[in-house]
Amino acid sequence: MVNVLFVCMGNICRSPTAEGYFRHIVEEAGLTDKIKIDSAGTHAYHIGSAPDHRAQAAAINRGIDLSSLRGRKVQSSDFKNFDYVLGMDNSNHSDLQEVAGGNAENLFMFLEFAKNFSETEVPDPYYGGDQGFEHVLDLIEDASIGLLNDIKEKHNI
Repeated sequence: MVNVLFVCMGNICRSPTAEGYFRHIVEEAGLTDKIKIDSAGTHAYHIGSAPDHRAQAAAINRGIDLSSLRGRKVQSSDFKNFDYVLGMDNSNHSDLQEVAGGNAENLFMFLEFAKNFSETEVPDPYYGGDQGFEHVLDLIEDASIGLLNDIKEKHNI
């Protein structure tokens, strides 16, 4: 089993969108018995909250239902339990390095896996308009495909 954790600041926009989209392509690939997927936030602002309604709307327009997901805060044990811990931006990555306490060999920037975009960070769409959520989904789709290919190659699945 390969365990994947997506992490943003509050776990209501970017990381649950990545969790939902990645779960979708893993299901399409028939690999749900081989890949476990979760998301978390670096801050405790939205523990137990559903994803932002704008993130849900953008995702549902692409056939992805995020409504059952709930926010949680990342924990140091996540670095033992997940093979891939994926930060959405440099701030999240830095916060995750602190949480890892030196055990961060499984920490990556999510967009390291993107092939069609030059951005290195998934921008936080929370304070912007609906178009920001669409762009985030574009980035997430691209990086998710690259991540799945990486997992298949490195883990022979």
